[in-house]
This record gives sequence, C-alpha cells and structure tokens, in this order.
Amino acid sequence: RFEKGRIYTFIGEVVVSMNPYKNLNIYGRDMIEQYKGRELYERPPHLFAIADAAYKAMKRRSKDTCIVISGESGAGKTEASKYIMQYIAAITNPGQRAEVERVKNILLKSNCVLEAFGNAKTNRNDNSSRFGKYMDINFDFKGDPIGGHINNYLLEKSRVIVQQPGERSFHSFYQLLQGGSDQMLRSLHLQKDASAYSYICPGAQIKCSINDGAEFKAVADAMKVIGFKQEEIQTVYKIVATILHLGNLKFSVDGDTPVIENGKVVSIIADLLSTKSDMVEKALLFRTVATGRDVIDKQHTEQEATYGRDAFAKAIYERLFCWIVTHINDVIEVKNYDTTIHGKNTVIGVLDIYGFEIFDNNSFEQFCINYCNEKLQQLFIQLVLKQEQEEYQREGIPWKHIDYFNNQVIVDLVEQQHKGIIAILDDACMNVGKVTDEMFLEALNNKLGKHAHFSSRKLCATDKTLEFDRDFRIKHYAGDVIYSVTGFIDKNKDTLFQDFKRLMYNSSNPVLKMMWPEGKLSITEVTKRPLTAATLFKNSMIALVDNLASKEPYYVRCIKPNDKKSPQLFDEERCRHQVEYLGLLENVRVRRAGFAYRQTYEKFLHRYKMISEFTWPNHDLPSDKDAVKKLIECHGFQHDVAYGKTKIFIRTPRTLFTLEELHAKMLVRIVLFLQKVWRGTLARLRYKRTKAALTILKYYRRYKVKAYIHEVARRFHNVRLMKDYGKHVQWPTPPKVLRRFEEALQTIYHRWRAGELIRSVPPEVLPQLRAKVAAMEVLKGHRADIGLQRAWEGNYIALKPDNPQTTGSFIPVANELKRKDKYMNVLFSCHVRKINRFNKVEDRAIFITDRHLYKMDPMKQYKVMRTIPLYNLIGLSVSNGKDQLVVFHTKDNKDLIVCLFSKEPSNDSRIGELVGVLASHFKRSKRALQVSVTNPVQCSLHGRKCTVSVETKINQSQPDFTKHRSGFILCVPGN
Repeated sequence: RFEKGRIYTFIGEVVVSMNPYKNLNIYGRDMIEQYKGRELYERPPHLFAIADAAYKAMKRRSKDTCIVISGESGAGKTEASKYIMQYIAAITNPGQRAEVERVKNILLKSNCVLEAFGNAKTNRNDNSSRFGKYMDINFDFKGDPIGGHINNYLLEKSRVIVQQPGERSFHSFYQLLQGGSDQMLRSLHLQKDASAYSYICPGAQIKCSINDGAEFKAVADAMKVIGFKQEEIQTVYKIVATILHLGNLKFSVDGDTPVIENGKVVSIIADLLSTKSDMVEKALLFRTVATGRDVIDKQHTEQEATYGRDAFAKAIYERLFCWIVTHINDVIEVKNYDTTIHGKNTVIGVLDIYGFEIFDNNSFEQFCINYCNEKLQQLFIQLVLKQEQEEYQREGIPWKHIDYFNNQVIVDLVEQQHKGIIAILDDACMNVGKVTDEMFLEALNNKLGKHAHFSSRKLCATDKTLEFDRDFRIKHYAGDVIYSVTGFIDKNKDTLFQDFKRLMYNSSNPVLKMMWPEGKLSITEVTKRPLTAATLFKNSMIALVDNLASKEPYYVRCIKPNDKKSPQLFDEERCRHQVEYLGLLENVRVRRAGFAYRQTYEKFLHRYKMISEFTWPNHDLPSDKDAVKKLIECHGFQHDVAYGKTKIFIRTPRTLFTLEELHAKMLVRIVLFLQKVWRGTLARLRYKRTKAALTILKYYRRYKVKAYIHEVARRFHNVRLMKDYGKHVQWPTPPKVLRRFEEALQTIYHRWRAGELIRSVPPEVLPQLRAKVAAMEVLKGHRADIGLQRAWEGNYIALKPDNPQTTGSFIPVANELKRKDKYMNVLFSCHVRKINRFNKVEDRAIFITDRHLYKMDPMKQYKVMRTIPLYNLIGLSVSNGKDQLVVFHTKDNKDLIVCLFSKEPSNDSRIGELVGVLASHFKRSKRALQVSVTNPVQCSLHGRKCTVSVETKINQSQPDFTKHRSGFILCVPGN
C-alpha cells in the first residue's frame, strides 16, 4: 500500500498512517466532498473518514469524542492533526455565520503560531513538536464550531540554551532573524546572522526544509487574525530578542566580585524588557536572600551566574509560550453559552503530542516524553484491547481471550506513589544539603534494583553500553532507552531565583508584568514549596488520560517507513517493530474476532425503532431486548448480531450502514409527517385567527359605516332651513369602503340643492339660466370670457340702446317672419360683420329663432339675405380669445363666417350667449350641436377648405377681415 501511495489503512475505527515524506494530492476540496457524511467503510481509508466518523458520532449521539494521534517523532502526527482540523472546518457552518467563521479561522491559524514557538528541527524531523497539544473544539447543537480550548504540555525549554548536534532551537529565533525587516532588527539590536548568538549558533548552519523568512510573515499575519494587538506582537519579538542577547553575556570574576564583561548587552536587555540596567545587572550577579528579618545580597560565582542566566532564558521562553496559548484560549473560549437556550454543547478533542523518542543522549525531557507515550499506550490498551474483551465476557458473548502486552507495569515503574522513579526523584530534590544526580541514581539502584524493566551499570556490571554513575535503562513498550541522569535534579527542581521574577514584574511593559504575577511577593514572604516539574507533568498526564477516557476515542497511529525521510524506502524491520509496540496486531485480532458496533438495547431502539412497524412509535413486547430482536429479524440481520445481557453487538459495519440508511429514509418520512401535522395545525390556527379577524373587521366596518351615516345626518340636519342649503357644510371623511357611496351621495345632494335653487328662480329667467349652463358645459376651460355675469337679453336688435335708429324697421320684419315661418321663440339677434367667398366684407345682422337662422341686411330695412334652417346647422366654431368670431357650419358646406359686434356697450362679449342659447335649444330638441374652440378656426366655403385666424392690432378701431393665402385673418383692436 505504501508503494502505491495508499498511506492510510483501517483497523476498525483505528487509522494506521504511514508518513509518505512527500506531498500527496489527497486533501483538496473534492476529496473532502467524497468523505462528507459518508460512513466509515464506504470510501477508501483516509484521515477524513475518521474525522467524519468522530464528527457524526458527536452530532448524532451528542457524545463527546476525541481523536488520539500517536506515533514516533517524525511519523507525521502534527500534519495529521492539521488535516483533521482542516476537514472539520470545511464541513461545518453551511450557513456562513460570521462568529463560527471567526472561530474556525482562529483554530486553523493557531497551529501556525504554536508551531513557530513550540516546534524545532531535530535529527528525526524538520518540524518536530517540542510540546504536547490537546485541543478541544466545542460545537453547538447544529454541529457548528463555537469555540475551543488548547492545553499545552511540557515545553522542552532546555532547547532554548542547548541543542544536540545536528539540531536547531525553536523556529521562532531563526524566523525573526531571517524574516524580520531591517528596521525591526535594528530596534531589537539584532543582526541577521544566527551564528552571532551563542544560544542558537550550533543550528545556524544546519539546512532545514522550513522557509524561515516566509514563515515569519505567515506567523505575523496569523497573530493579527487571532487578535494579538500590535504592541503585544512587538513584545513577543522583544522577548525572543532578549533571550538571544542573554546567551551572549560573558561572566568573569574580578577578585571575589563577579562581573559582566560585555556591559553594553545589559543595557540592550534592559531596554527590551522595559526596565533599568542596574536592576538587570543586579539580578544577574546577585541573589537576594532573606534570613529571618534580615535581607542580604549574596554574590554569585561565575558558575552560579551562568546557571541563573540560563534558567532565566528558559523561564522567559516558557512563560511566553504559555501566555500565547492563554491568549488564543481567551479569544476562542465559548462565551455566553446557555444549554437551555442553545442546546447541548458537545466536544471533539484532538491530541497531537510528542512521539516516543530515543536519542544518543536522552535526558529528563525524553524521560517525560516517553512516560507520556506509555500513558497513551496504556489508554489504547485499556479501551481497545482490555475493555473490549472484558465487555464480551461481561455481556455473556462467547469469546476466546487474545493475549497482549499490558504496559501498566512500566507506567507504575514511573509514576507509582513512593516507589516510582518520579517519587524517588522528588525525594532526592527535597533532601537538605547538596544533592547530586549520582546520589539520585544510587537511590534508583537501591529501590528498583529488582524491577524487570529497570537496569543500570551497577546492576549489570558487564553491560558496557551503560556508564557508571550516569546511565540507567528502562525497557519501554517501544524499546529499551538509556537515560543519562545528568541534569535530572536541576531540571526537576526547575529553580529560578526570585530576583528575576521581581525584575520582570516591575517592568513598565504591561504584557511582561502580566506574565510574572508571583513577582509581586516581597522578599521576606514565605511561599509554599512549588511542585516539581516531573510531578506537575505526571499530574497533567493523569488528567489528560482521564479526559480522553471520558470521550469516545478514535485513533490515528502514525508510522515512520524509514529513518532517512525517504519517500521510496520501506524499512521492513523498522515498521515491524512499530507495529508490534503499537499493539496493532493484537488490535487486528480483537477486531476480527469481535464486533464493530455495540449499543444498549434502550439507545439502539431509540435510534432505529422507526424502521420497524413492531417498534414504532412504541413497542408492546415484554422487554427492549425482545423488541430489538424483532426489529433485527424484520430486516434479516439476525446472522450478523449477538445479543448480550444489556447490549446488542453488530459484527460488520455493513449491517450498521444499512440500518443507518433505513433510518435516514424513514427520518425523511417522519419529518414530512411531522411537517404535515404541524402545517395543518398552523393552517387551522391561521384560519381561526383569520376568521376572528374578519369577524372583527365586519363589525368594525359596520360600525364605521353607521358612524359615517349618523355623522352625515347630524351635519346636514335642517339643511332646508340653511341659507345656502348646506353648501358651507364640510363632508366627513368616509371609510374606504364608502368612497363610491359618498360620491353618489354628494351627487344626489348637489342635484337636490340645484333643484331647490332652481325652484326659487322665476319661470321667465329659467331659459336664460339653462342657456348659461349649456354655455358653461361647452366653453368652460376653453374660453375665458363667456359673459355669465350679465343678463342675457337674446334679441339685441329689438332693443333700443343697441339699435336706436332702425329698431322700428326690424320689428315688423320679425313679425312677418313669425307669421310666415311660424316660429315660437326668438333665440338671438345681433349685428355682425361677415366675409363671403368673394372676400367681400359687409355689415349684416343675424336673427336666430327656434326654427331658422336669418342673415339680414340692416341697410335695406333688414331684408332677409339668406335663410338657414336650424336642422341644417351641424356645428359652431369659435376662437379661444376675447374676439367675437363665430363660424356656423352647415350640412351643404356653405359655412357662415361672422364677427359679432355691439354698439352699446361696445366691448360686450356675446359669444357665450350665442353658443349657450343654441346648445340649450339643441339639447331640448335632442339633437347634437358640435362646438369647437380653436385658433385658427377651420371652415368650408362652398366646399373649399379654409382657415380663419385672429390677430390683435393696436391701431385697429373695429374688427375687420382681411384676405390671407390660407383663408382669412380677423384683425381685432388691441386696447
């Protein structure tokens, strides 16, 4: 599988991962989609499959889960944890909630920052985690990440001051020197050459696959995303620079007094730590000791000063790292989460912790790291091998026991109270007087001499691989490791003089002050003896294992194919050894003989009862076990299951997947049924509410209608007695529904009021009133001067003021026409000026009765020149000005063009009256009279079309017609 690039293999819910030592294109978006929501065995083995299984278990069953990644240093644990995080981030938050996106981004970016400050190049691995990391990701009930928490374990801080040959210090030092800008390095008093700094000088020339310059920029960007302020980022790099400068301090003795040879470096350190030079120098060269009430400054020897300086450098870096982790936790912790409102908060834990290590020189750190791996292996054995076999026996399932190596004996060798190596080391550290590492080794030989997994040169004198008074060997589950006791006592005590703590607490930089809270204690205050480094680590490991044991575990077991980091080489012996000590063969045997899934009958029924009619919605069988049997038999799975006392055991994953598919299908139907019922309920509620609203609306409308009618009746009460018959009364605003009714009511009222007004008018005035109304209907809005304000006389020629000389000759002619044509009423008469088709302008008179229109010549005793029967009249045309032009249109196209004029008064407008009387007469006769108001006026003279336009002339005394190419122009006076 390795040669074909298939680096993942399944053993049940354990993924075995081979480090390919090359980039594989199997982690893209398309690959994520292939594993999203799929069951464990549906797709080829992959990290994404185990991540999805853990996520589904957490979401489906509301169970806290964890993914434990283990293996040797350089087997690919950190990369595996990053891909798992990437997968979880990719499949969550489909709704793109901003807060969830923020949390996801910070969780992903935190890896980059922690790797810079906690990882280093070792002989085994270019990006080796030199600290342990356990990350909890909190999810809400919808399965979206809402926060998290990171625990860090035992940073290998001794790497700050010394590294093994071929190795480097933490990445952060090299990244700052290679990636920092010239201005930044100047402000930190640094130069790009790493070999100039004694702490990191050995690793300066070593080649590393990590691009320090590019990584520096990535880390700075990640810190901004996470929420580090600019001044905090600046402080981080000031601390890193301080450590580099501390390493370059040179101590010597002048007589009995210790001195610092390069005093300029002290002022640089003081500047970076925001404190005073003399305080830094005093902390480095003296130790303040309280004896009773007295306080004395004790001078360091050169050796003590160097030890104090190194301890200070290690402590600063460790505090910095812990502060970064705490800062990230503050940003991503779940805030204001109330389970009653938001539902259950579930967790997926991801453990990426240092792997088993065997170096040429193994010290206290390797001892702690390997003890940690023993604890994790013990957890694996407990959960996967021991508990599983015990459960089969407890449940009464037929089972043949499979032997495996239980490493509990090694764990006890290290951590047992009073007898273990850690207990012996703590006792040695607490002894009064000078205690050496050799004395500690002697105590180990005395107390553990007979233990099968412990040996030393004193116990095995012939074993020349062990040095006298220096080495001891532990037979770990992963192989034998020789530890050098040199430095064990110092590293376990982890002594840091109080002077340094007070120095840092008194810094004017608030970030530094926050990192050293215990510095506020005065010199004479007595504090409890702090726990040793080994005991602190042991306690954190026990807490970690307890935390993991409370969750549903999924395992990623990482294996190195070779020690040369080669993508082609498969070292069979090396791989066989790892497979053996990881317990994978026993794991395979237990899995093959055992069952893939087990669940209590109650929980199994709760999940799958809907897929059988015998169990849905509730069963009536004697017990849950009988109901589960019935359900399984319904679907024909009885050959693939076993029934325990309290649990059902399913052998193959395929059966479980089939049950899940059936469950998913039925869930759709149940959801549709629930939706149907709920929608029906909502519809009925909506119907009732709508019906109630409509009833209220109906009564309210009725009330509004009645209120409006009553208000109208109140306002128009006694309207007959009002002077203006209620014209001044304001109508109330009607409801919307009565707007058309109001229009009709107002019409009725106006007609009634008009009737009342007309009734009060004398009968002889009525014809004139009708004529004025008719004129208004036709001319209002088209012509300004209608003449409504004056009395309409009608027969103006018969009136003396208009025609004093010739009135006597007109009346006999009118009487004669009455006798001859038998008309009843005179409608209108007036003197006019007319123009004919021969362009001849003459003064004439028109006399209109209810039967004819007569054109008369006043100069010839009002002799009738032309008679036009009214039935032959089809329309009138007048202009829109103040002139008196009128054109009578006839059926035979022999239109009469005239301009009215009056002698007394001369500016009297009679056009409105003429139009009104004719329109009123035609209306009574039920005939149509077309009246058009235009300028110019269109007309027809004996069939020839022409126009008459009106022009105003200032010097004109009387209206007069003139010829124009398109017809005629009526010139009227302008004043």
